[in-house]
Amino acid sequence: MLRMRHALSCWLVLTSWLLLAPLHAETSDEDRQAEMQAMADRIDALVQARLDAENIQPAPLASDGEFLRRVSLDLVGSIPTVAQTRAYLQDTAPDKRQKLVESLVHSPAHPTHMATTWRSLILEPTDDPLSLQNESGLQTWLRGKFAQNVRYDRLVEEFLTATQGNDGPGYFYAAQELKPELLAAETSRIFLGLRLECAQCHDHPFDRWKQHDFWGMAAFFAQLERPGDNNIGLARFDIVDRNRGEVTLPESDEVVPPAFPGTTVSYASLGGTRRQQLAIWMVSRDNPFMPRRAVNWAWSHMMGRGFVHPADDMSPQNKPSHPELLDELTTYFIRSGFDLRQLLQTIALTETYARSSEAVSQSQAPDELFARMAVKSLTPEQLFDALLKVGLLQPPNAMVENDPQRSQFVARMRTAGKDRTEFDTGMPQALAVMNGPPVSTATNVETSGLLKAMSAPFLSDEQRLNVLFLAAYSRTPNQQELDRYKQFLAEAEPDQQSAALGDVLWVLANSAEFMLNH
Repeated sequence: MLRMRHALSCWLVLTSWLLLAPLHAETSDEDRQAEMQAMADRIDALVQARLDAENIQPAPLASDGEFLRRVSLDLVGSIPTVAQTRAYLQDTAPDKRQKLVESLVHSPAHPTHMATTWRSLILEPTDDPLSLQNESGLQTWLRGKFAQNVRYDRLVEEFLTATQGNDGPGYFYAAQELKPELLAAETSRIFLGLRLECAQCHDHPFDRWKQHDFWGMAAFFAQLERPGDNNIGLARFDIVDRNRGEVTLPESDEVVPPAFPGTTVSYASLGGTRRQQLAIWMVSRDNPFMPRRAVNWAWSHMMGRGFVHPADDMSPQNKPSHPELLDELTTYFIRSGFDLRQLLQTIALTETYARSSEAVSQSQAPDELFARMAVKSLTPEQLFDALLKVGLLQPPNAMVENDPQRSQFVARMRTAGKDRTEFDTGMPQALAVMNGPPVSTATNVETSGLLKAMSAPFLSDEQRLNVLFLAAYSRTPNQQELDRYKQFLAEAEPDQQSAALGDVLWVLANSAEFMLNH
């Protein structure tokens, strides 16, 4: 079994490499940068063409501080430090934005953030300690793949054909209890952008999917089992592909053979186990769903919504807002060798991504036209790490994932919705931020490294306020803010100056500008 899987994996990698080698064998860094910029320019041209057709004026470019904070949150999952912000604001080089994006995608924090993002995409949130421990295995596996910048098609193939429980994907199968119907629904949603589960009990009333489509997909997972007495609750969860096991339509004896959704390709023409057959079809260059789903995810991650919205509902009935752009960006992604990092980097280089989030007129343009940047709420992980960075309680880019305080905060701030442009945070979450750690620690003069540094006697109130605003917002205060907070500090008793600074930081950390990615 292992020999067959290894042979299949080698065949997949070799075939893909041979197909793509002419495009990348001699590509220099300069040529690669030129390719990315050309694609970024093409994206901007197609988005602008749609805006012109609708007679809509796009928002102006965001300020340097806004862009720095936004791209840092999107690519490395945290806000920049004061030193990083100052350096970027003072940089006058015309290509500083390109250099910033390049440095971020090659930062050690980038694969960590991508792993956290994809773990949340793959698994439903949980507060169970054992489940959280098992989730960390998937987090570690994903981080390793993103750190190596493994081809996306290769990542999908490894995920679909995982057998050993100490490999991260093994826990995904455990979380779905090895049930074919659950595995079919989730893998279709995650990697194909198809919500086939709506056809589980009957033909979809509004879409093309039939019951046979759903159960044909489920049949690829019908021959899985745990070897021996392997316990489903253990962190190690091995999987065996048998040569027996079928699925039937609900309330009938009709056996449904494996079938790829939306295509007439026969699985019988492919070798290997059923999961390997599914992987071969799914990572094919001409797969009608997988590459487009990856591109739509990347656009949604960076822009707040995909060309198709919701991003995991790419049914043929759910038309994209920019079909030509989705097609061209998908072709670009395939030609790049399924390079997800390059795809994100390319989007970050566009003028579309760099636009301000402020409304440009009273009659707001529809969100799907991307006339301005969408405002996104921070994920619980992003918010926690941003608060720690403001308080200087840990080194920059250090992600203490197993910290109980971090886990408790993330659990309290977690919401049911996954759309970051919808703000469903309620009173319990707000109180957790306003009164609980780490905010109370970061704004306490006795424990905040930032506030202790601000107590130096040679610093003026204006200089102190500049530092606090740079830390929280990646910008300096405007004149109105400066005047108001200077007056607040001036009215404080001499022995309460540090406490007053803590109050200012508390206000900044609890503001919408801090808790949103804009």
